[in-house]
Amino acid sequence: MQQSETYADPNRSGAPQSGPPQSGPPQSAPRLLTGRRGEWTVFAVLAVLIWPFVAVGVVGGYGFLVWMFQLIFGPPGPPAG
Repeated sequence: MQQSETYADPNRSGAPQSGPPQSGPPQSAPRLLTGRRGEWTVFAVLAVLIWPFVAVGVVGGYGFLVWMFQLIFGPPGPPAG
């Protein structure tokens, strides 16, 4: 015999919540970079710190692919004969 049990969810009862929240004291929201100064800060971080590493990684990855291709199939140019 199967029995279904229904549990009451206190958050969905519709009754107003009274007292402090159950999870502890309220946490302050993280401060986001907004406005003109925040945009310049994000741009500077991208331009100075992140994009140079991305560029070196892309160029280095392409060079590695070319190197492996030539290692397997030989250097470009007409066959030596």
